[in-house]
Amino acid sequence: MKRLLVLLVLGLAALSAMADAPAILVFGDSISAGYGLEHIDGGWVGMLRAKLKAEGYGYQVINASVSGETTAGGVARLPRALELHHPQIVIIELGGNDGLRALPVDQMRGNLAKMIDLSVGSGARVLLLGMRIPPNYGPEYTERFHAAFGDVAQAKKAALVPFLLADIALSADLMQPDGVHPNEHGQPKLLANVWPALKPFLQK
Repeated sequence: MKRLLVLLVLGLAALSAMADAPAILVFGDSISAGYGLEHIDGGWVGMLRAKLKAEGYGYQVINASVSGETTAGGVARLPRALELHHPQIVIIELGGNDGLRALPVDQMRGNLAKMIDLSVGSGARVLLLGMRIPPNYGPEYTERFHAAFGDVAQAKKAALVPFLLADIALSADLMQPDGVHPNEHGQPKLLANVWPALKPFLQK
């Protein structure tokens, strides 16, 4: 009985410490939600959680990513997520679905800016993950889409990963058959693309 009580107390203490740890909120779409992966922990967000622990960073990582999410959906959901988790860092990985649906670039740009403003207003630092899309809708739309991420990051003084799928998107062995989502072999490379921009935010 005493052993059970000790284990219960230790478990509650661990949960309390985790709850008190500063939070990193990953706010994205299917790429961060682990779409198509056998185990969600095998996605780049799960790998980030493991890397932070292994390197002695005391952060909890909250994955609030939703497959199919657009930037408009993100704007609607973000205030609640910020209120609930009080993150120290927000990683915004949205926009890909806007591009795949050929939604107006100006609308996407405004939504990204709004999410950065909401995050900064809550006391968080922001890392924006940029995206590219196939040239299905013509070169003008494609280039305006990609440029929007850099424009917003510069205007809002947010950190930026220019292209989350750099060195992944054109490698068939790193992508799922749909040509949109990285497979399990591409996940470490996603983390490798994010880590250099995220690391300056981290404190031990």
